[in-house]
Amino acid sequence: MTHLHLSPVIAATLSVTAATSHAATPPATKSHSVRPNIILFMVDDMGWQDTSLPFWKEKTRYNEMFRTPNMERLAARGMKFTQAYACSVSSPSRVSLITGANAARHKVTNWTLKKDGDTDIRSDEVTTAGWNLNGASRVGGTDATFVSPSSFVDELRKSGYHTIHCGKAHFGAIGTPGENPCHWGFETNIAGHGAGGLATYLSEKNFGHTPEGEPYALNAIPDLERYWGTGIFATEALTREALKALDKAKGYNQPFFLYMSHYAVHIPFDRDMRFYDSYIKRGYSPKEAAYASLVEGMDKSLGDIMDWVERNGEADNTIIIFMSDNGGLASAPEWRDGERDTQNYPLDSGKGSLHEGGIRVPMIVSWPGTTRKGSSCDDYLIIEDFYPTLLEMGGVRKYDRSHVDGFSFVPMLRGEGTTSRGRALVWNFPNIWGNTGRGINLNCAIRKDDWKLVYDYRTGRKELFNIPADISERHDMASERPDLVKKLSAELGRLLRERGATRPSFTATGKPCPWPDEIN
Repeated sequence: MTHLHLSPVIAATLSVTAATSHAATPPATKSHSVRPNIILFMVDDMGWQDTSLPFWKEKTRYNEMFRTPNMERLAARGMKFTQAYACSVSSPSRVSLITGANAARHKVTNWTLKKDGDTDIRSDEVTTAGWNLNGASRVGGTDATFVSPSSFVDELRKSGYHTIHCGKAHFGAIGTPGENPCHWGFETNIAGHGAGGLATYLSEKNFGHTPEGEPYALNAIPDLERYWGTGIFATEALTREALKALDKAKGYNQPFFLYMSHYAVHIPFDRDMRFYDSYIKRGYSPKEAAYASLVEGMDKSLGDIMDWVERNGEADNTIIIFMSDNGGLASAPEWRDGERDTQNYPLDSGKGSLHEGGIRVPMIVSWPGTTRKGSSCDDYLIIEDFYPTLLEMGGVRKYDRSHVDGFSFVPMLRGEGTTSRGRALVWNFPNIWGNTGRGINLNCAIRKDDWKLVYDYRTGRKELFNIPADISERHDMASERPDLVKKLSAELGRLLRERGATRPSFTATGKPCPWPDEIN
């Protein structure tokens, strides 16, 4: 494969209005037949190995635990990515997706919920402040908000796409403009709002509403009243609604973009009874069976959407992308000790961590006529790369790039080159999310070629790993390669400052924690 050598993006000063965006209208000679439909199938909290489709050089015992035949089916038709990265928790990933900005720039570095509500856990040692706890928006006027000039969705819409949102949004806090997917350019919104999880998957509990129709939790799922009390699981209800939206889109004589954003496989681990008993019969514990049933229900949704595409004669003209927003939980609170010690093996840690288990996610792309069937790509990419990629897929070439840190990975899909060689990926998580353990909170990190540096703001500790040689991050080489530690620390510190990143402060002194290049 030929490699492309690209330097990092140095973004221009942010525009605070969408007026400077320039959406390209396709030439009149372009028709629906040459502009592909695009489906982005996003899963919540799915571990790298929570699938029967291995994303490593070998199958693990966790791959054997799950049944995801439609993920296998999609991979057989397209390209599997073994080093796809997101952020370590939901809101940062989803804001990077919709804006194209790296989390160090947009500063939505932890999960959001209520307007002006700080979700960080308190610490006696450090104080976290300055992050955009209200999420993102396209208009100013709300404190602690990243204002994005545009979104890739609105650019697609203005260029002629019909845009559909179904499921989880989590772009802005409840009570802010960014909470509504229509604010970002979606013409149809099904069940998307400001909450990042769900009260329950169960229609028997009205998806979090009282019998009188009032939500009893902030994360009650909206818009699914017709399914209350029917016994239909939330994953299935969302899929049915998405298919109805596609049936309508079929008659619009324009290409469509569907963001199928499932709440699955986020907690609570309710039992999807279509699949639960089969796992109990295989000897799984009730909690393991419940989780496996969530995964299989999500996979069935993928299959149902693929079936619709084929049934409606759109298979050759539809791009389907599968992705997760962060790594799986390393251990769920309701699991007994030893019941499951990880969801991400052989990766270390899980959601909330900048070690591989928290940020490396399953990803598949099927683009008929472009991706080679059954292929695999070992080059790395990150969630903000979706912004320029999806616009290139849709033929939109003129748009405001001032806030975009991502690179298009279309060359990888075509087998023409890579954007990963010599490129630095950056994560900034100066927050306390909730888990404890090695490398969970108050970190930043850089990945460049084979090497990854993880820096702890609180302690000043630096870890260095050769990822291809040590995928589990067990051999810290910081003491063996001080030259490389210094080099990566300098680049990480520079990029964080250039992007206006936030950092925590020491509570006792009020002084900010050092940048990674300020500590030897």
